[in-house]
Amino acid sequence: MLSQDVPSEMTDQERANIDALNQQFFGQQQQIGSTLLPQYQSILNNPGLSPADKAAVTGQSQGALSSAFDSLQQSAQNRLARTRNSAGFGELTDELARQKGIAEAGQTQKNQLAFTNTAFQRQMAALQGLSASLAWTPISSAARLASRELLNVRANASRSNGSGFFSALGSGLGSTLGALPGASSSRLLS
Repeated sequence: MLSQDVPSEMTDQERANIDALNQQFFGQQQQIGSTLLPQYQSILNNPGLSPADKAAVTGQSQGALSSAFDSLQQSAQNRLARTRNSAGFGELTDELARQKGIAEAGQTQKNQLAFTNTAFQRQMAALQGLSASLAWTPISSAARLASRELLNVRANASRSNGSGFFSALGSGLGSTLGALPGASSSRLLS
């Protein structure tokens, strides 16, 4: 038969281990939170591309379109110079100008949609990061709860009238598990 001191020492040691883990989790949470939370908040407040980045994307995409249409315009001028036949040249340059305008408008619309999608994706990532940082809180709360329950187990074991440490431990663990957020018997058994 175990003496009363052995279970008490085991409970004290387990409580000390949980307290140490709780302090470690809390320290890590504080460290990560102080680093990541301001960054997530900044992304949430300014999710899109900077004006300089938008200008660079717009300039590059519009520049590519201009190059393609300028090349077609140059081909038409070369044909005119080679054949010395101006028939249809005015109509061809007008059509190229219309097509270039249509293509530039389409590219501008695609760029704006891409800018909006980028901003939305960054906002969602920031919100996800913020919600994940809030999810860390129950871990330390559960550890504090477990530590308190071990104190109750120890107190119950010392007061118990012959039922012993293990009976008090079972009772204490049952109440601890039942008090955990989101705990249900089906989740605990699986």
